[in-house]
Amino acid sequence: MRIPAHSVCTAIRDDIVSGVFERGSRLTEDQLARRYGVSRVPIREALRTLESEGFVVTRRHAGAHVAEPTEQEAADLLDMRALLEPLGAARAAQRRTEAHLKVLRGLVRLGQERARRGQGEDLRSLGGWFHETLAQASGSPALTALLTQLRHKIAWMYAVEQPSQPVEAWAEHGAIVDAVARGDAERARALTSLHAERSLSLHRLKRPERGRVRVSQHVVNTASARN
Repeated sequence: MRIPAHSVCTAIRDDIVSGVFERGSRLTEDQLARRYGVSRVPIREALRTLESEGFVVTRRHAGAHVAEPTEQEAADLLDMRALLEPLGAARAAQRRTEAHLKVLRGLVRLGQERARRGQGEDLRSLGGWFHETLAQASGSPALTALLTQLRHKIAWMYAVEQPSQPVEAWAEHGAIVDAVARGDAERARALTSLHAERSLSLHRLKRPERGRVRVSQHVVNTASARN
């Protein structure tokens, strides 16, 4: 059974983002193959993909390493998101389906409920799903892929605090969905831009810690390989 390279890629990316593999640490094919329980072939393909995404760099005579973005590169990620998320919301207002609206409204209801109860960890997950669904509603696979990659990189580079007024933050989400539902592209763009700007103060740049790679075992999900 051949494990899809994209499953291996997801596993390695998740471990980079969570800090299992620290910035600058070496990634050998043998090490990764043992860790994820796969052959070197999908590892090799996954490393090529992660290099194209900016998570991995290949050094001559030294092999693959986790990338070490500069503070300026990290700041650029937030700038790019501030440009692309409003574009995605504007496109969503023009191209969204009823299925997208149903999911977005459901997430807003859940988010508002959890915000009133002060359930912060739930809000973090719901916020991620909201922005992912909003991007998908844009009807642009290329834009969705870019925004997904930005979210991964921002999670890698930044610790994000919960807003002090989560109910207000979810009210902003609700207003964006209302604009998308009405097909008002310019309002959806403006509200999303304001929402992204307000969230900037919640981001704290992570400082890399030097040390060993953590030893927790991460087995690749092989369900997709069986279907």
